[in-house]
Amino acid sequence: MYVAMVRPRWSDMDVFGHVNHANLVTLLEEARVPLLFEEAGQAGLELAKGMVVVKLAVHYRSPIVVRGQRVRVEISLRELKAASLTLDYRVHTGPSPEDKIAVVADTVLAPYEVATERPRRFTDAERAFLGEKLAGGDD
Repeated sequence: MYVAMVRPRWSDMDVFGHVNHANLVTLLEEARVPLLFEEAGQAGLELAKGMVVVKLAVHYRSPIVVRGQRVRVEISLRELKAASLTLDYRVHTGPSPEDKIAVVADTVLAPYEVATERPRRFTDAERAFLGEKLAGGDD
């Protein structure tokens, strides 16, 4: 499991004071980008050169209220195929694993070759990296 701490912004709120749907989707993206782009880049991988969202599902359990604190986003690997992966997310209402889970979500992502505008397969090194970072214990 990979854990990201993301700070919702005041501008993420809807008129009810909750993080709205479109901004929650951005919050999920902000949680996975450090792993898939920064950490993968440090490992010599080029996932940042092309990764597209194929499917997104969000299930709300309770609202996330913007209070200036970070929220805990736990990301785990459900499935890793030759040309796609499915990530599961648990978004807590605050920074602690004991804070209520407000949202569960999943995304299907596919590596993408920007130059050819076509999906591609994961390399063995990418598969190993994803398996290592997203399975097992925290971080």
